[in-house]
Amino acid sequence: MATITKEKTAEIITRLGKNASDSGNVRSQIGILTERIANLTGHCSKNRKDVHSLRGLQMLVSKRKRLLKYYARQDLEGYRALHKELNLRGNVS
Repeated sequence: MATITKEKTAEIITRLGKNASDSGNVRSQIGILTERIANLTGHCSKNRKDVHSLRGLQMLVSKRKRLLKYYARQDLEGYRALHKELNLRGNVS
């Protein structure tokens, strides 16, 4: 359904984190959330009446938004690079 595999998670962490075991890095967390959001968006578009999954999607989007806002305050150039790498929409401060 809307979960991602361990292999996909590990691939995202190695691509965005400092090393392969750096799952707590803000970049890694944002990448994992982005992948989960993409999967859940596909599920919610097929299953329009699944309001529980829709709420979960909204919570993931708001969590990613908070992490992006934090990352923009900490490292603006890194935020811009991540924004471009993940093809996110919206404002780039």
